[in-house]
Amino acid sequence: MWIFGEGGRTGLLFVGPKGGRLRRNNFHDTWTAALKAAGVKGVHFHDLRHTGNSLAAIGGATTWELMTRMGHSTVRAAMIYQHLVGGRDQEIANHVDRLIKKSKKVKRPKGDGDSPDSDKIN
Repeated sequence: MWIFGEGGRTGLLFVGPKGGRLRRNNFHDTWTAALKAAGVKGVHFHDLRHTGNSLAAIGGATTWELMTRMGHSTVRAAMIYQHLVGGRDQEIANHVDRLIKKSKKVKRPKGDGDSPDSDKIN
């Protein structure tokens, strides 16, 4: 059985035949074997980077966070991964609505001079 990666959250995703870091001269064979073992065709290694960063963008990563994760120095490069977050208007509106409803449930002590309706959002 071929083991492709290390365990744990910080383990390498792919390791060489002896468990070390992959090198350019053994990467292709390891990648091809991993695809074959997974029953996957037509996936390029860079697709993993794109998928991971697209999922991070969908998960709410900011442009700056994406730039940091990918090592990009320009916003333009990071914006490639932001294309999937379009159409999140309803999700954002729902989030804001939940925050407003939550804040209405919190009982605030009334200070001197506060009107009875001062804790309501207009």
